[in-house]
Amino acid sequence: MAGEAAEPAPPSLAELQELGDRFEAVVAALPDRAAWEALRVLWVGRNRGALRGYLDAIKRVPGAERRAYGEAVNRLKARVESGLAAAAERLDSAPTAAGEVDVTLPGRRAERGALHPITLVQREVETIFAELGYSVAEGPEIEDDFHNFAALNFPADHPARDTQDTLFLEDGRLLRTHTSPVQIRTMLERRPPIRIICPGRVYRHDNDLRHSPMFHQVEGLAVAEGITVGHLKGTLLAFVQRLFSADTGVRLRPSHFPFTEPSAEVDITCPFCHGRGCAVCSGSGWMEITGSGMVDPRVLRGCGIDPEIYSGFAFGLGLDRVAMIRYGIPNIRLLFENDERLLRQFVWAGSC
Repeated sequence: MAGEAAEPAPPSLAELQELGDRFEAVVAALPDRAAWEALRVLWVGRNRGALRGYLDAIKRVPGAERRAYGEAVNRLKARVESGLAAAAERLDSAPTAAGEVDVTLPGRRAERGALHPITLVQREVETIFAELGYSVAEGPEIEDDFHNFAALNFPADHPARDTQDTLFLEDGRLLRTHTSPVQIRTMLERRPPIRIICPGRVYRHDNDLRHSPMFHQVEGLAVAEGITVGHLKGTLLAFVQRLFSADTGVRLRPSHFPFTEPSAEVDITCPFCHGRGCAVCSGSGWMEITGSGMVDPRVLRGCGIDPEIYSGFAFGLGLDRVAMIRYGIPNIRLLFENDERLLRQFVWAGSC
């Protein structure tokens, strides 16, 4: 019709190739997502995108040339789409400038950690004894012979002093074999009454399914006037019934430790079969959990405490073994492999 502007002629095949080359040069130099979005709208926008115009122009191409023209436009379309996709990936993975915050990124949740099962057990033990009036005492892991052996009434030829049992250092000191040295240090520094527990790492030459060269203990000490074996058993009964279950029983079997007299191994009702007998407790219904006894008068006297006035009891148990019993862990090595699949299974009900 007269007065109307004629539609522009469709680009030639050579022009379509040149358009593709120019697009690739531009898309490779895009500085940010805003420029990428502007280029995307220019080429593939739904209303006025250049590719839509080239496709619509096919009706103005002579019939004999339409097939070649359509194939060229489709090649250009593929180059544009792949170029935009590659540029988007490049821009999204590029680090932001120092101090710049990309507010379009989704928020990152901080991963919640989990306490180690031994830490869980130790905190629970500390909570129980705090309610019984005990405080927590700590000491060095590198000890001398006096605090680790001599003050605890170990004779000079005791097997525990041999290198096959104890890890000695070059200067004659040693890695403590129990937390009993903390008891000695406390009795040397304080006067009765004393009620403490001593949790911590200890070291021995052991390495099998139930033993590790490094493991964890908690020992308890009570010294005052009139302390008896009855107080020892009552304390242990209250403790294990809180730690395991209210129907847990306690029995004491005669034993021997250099630093207590009399001494006793402490068994508890098997927490797996509740006393009925199972493979874990070898059908006995009982499981040994700790050693205990009345503090030897010679140990008290060596710490400057008069055994004619004061008496006391002591006990010690392995926190690793309690954790294995509590959580059904079959191999002690699993506790020290730092496998998050294991560690994330345990949650403490108390406050952290």
